[in-house]
This record gives sequence, C-alpha cells and structure tokens, in this order.
Amino acid sequence: MASERIWTAGLLIIGNEILSGRIQDRNVAPIATWLNLQGIRLTEVRVVPDVEARIVEAVRALAADNDYLFTTGGIGPTHDDITVDAVAAALGVGVEVHPRARAMLEAHYASRGGLTEARLRMARVPAGAELIENSLSGAPGIRCGNIFMLAGVPHIAAQMLEALGGALEGGRPLMSLTIGCWVPESEVADLLAATERAHPGCQIGSYPFFREGKVGANFVIRSAEEAALEACGADLVLRLEEAGRAAVPGGI
Repeated sequence: MASERIWTAGLLIIGNEILSGRIQDRNVAPIATWLNLQGIRLTEVRVVPDVEARIVEAVRALAADNDYLFTTGGIGPTHDDITVDAVAAALGVGVEVHPRARAMLEAHYASRGGLTEARLRMARVPAGAELIENSLSGAPGIRCGNIFMLAGVPHIAAQMLEALGGALEGGRPLMSLTIGCWVPESEVADLLAATERAHPGCQIGSYPFFREGKVGANFVIRSAEEAALEACGADLVLRLEEAGRAAVPGGI
C-alpha cells in the first residue's frame, strides 16, 4: 500500500529586531497550530535579517523543500521592509503595484491623511501575485504560488491566516495525547523508543521538567490516526506501569 501523502510547510521569519532580541517572535506557535488544522506539517523555521541576499537564499531553499512557504515580516511601509523585493528576486520576477491593493489602501487611509509614498509601498507585490485579505490594517498579505507573505505583527498575521482557511490543500491533521510520569526521562528512554517502534505512524516526544523538587516528564504521542494514537497511548501506560512507574493520562 502506498504511504499517505504528507503536506509540509516551511516558515521564514524576517527581521533584524527578532535576531537582536528587541522583539520576541510570537508567530511560530499560532502558525504551526493553524497549519496542523489544515493537515499541513511545519517542518522547518528559519530566522534571517533584513538582508536581501539572505532572504532570497532562504526563500528558494524552503520553497523547494516544502509544499508551502510562509514568511512573516518585512511587508510594511519603511525602507527596511524588503520582503517583497527579495521574494520577487528569488522567483525571478519584477515588482509591481497591485491595483486592488492600492484601492484598498486608498480607502483605508482616506480619513487618515491619504495614501503617501510610504503607505503605497504596502501595495507592492511580486509580479503576478495574489492578495491575502486583511480587514484589520488595510494592507493585504501576498500569495505567490506556494509562497505566502504575512505581516510580522501577530494579530494581523492571524487575520491573514483566517482569510486563508480552507484554501490550501493538505492531508489529515496530526492528533496528540499526553501522558505524564514522575521519572527522569533517561530512565525510560529505551522504553519510549521501543513503544514508538511498536506503533508505526506514531511519534513520541519527551518533555522533561523539574517541579516540587522532583524530576518528571510529559510524553506527547502524535499520529494522524486516532485508533493508532489511542493504542500507542494505552501501550505506553502499560509499559510504564510494568516498569513500576505511575502514568498520568493527560500529563502533569
């Protein structure tokens, strides 16, 4: 039987402010969660500075390695917002002002001082691109084939993702369940590996913690098959208990 098609996405975070630590990224988790709901797995995240050559290199690599590529940041009105130019260069196309984007910005800024040259920058797109709706700030996101350019501001990026809901082809979402245990993960590492091997299609991640003066770990099982997920979870609980370890369904 042929293996099920797995759809993947890469995420490129663009901005000197992220790399300097001045701003903490808050887009990875919501984008990863949204992608999973679409049946798409986030496979890689890269952070690059506002340097065109670095953005071009990352765009080409991530777009080639995945079904989809999402970028955040660099589509605003200032001189250092160069994502549009970099994506256009990566695709080998020019940059143009999208007429509908211009109309949207004119309407949005009609009572806010009008459409300045700086604001018009937010209507620039790689040639042939489509728009991603944004009801919050007037400036749209941009789609170029399998590349989706989102705002860096988290609540605006979330609005753009909402506009894309149901528009991307994907597979089945990954489901998960968590089992906790007061045990150093090193003491059950072989048990975890054996359990995963016994359940094809399931992945087990171990996440240790230190609380109340004790060491423990939460084991997260992921699978696209509900029956396989439940079977793996039950097996892991049994193996832990046989090893003299009390399992806590739902995690600690």
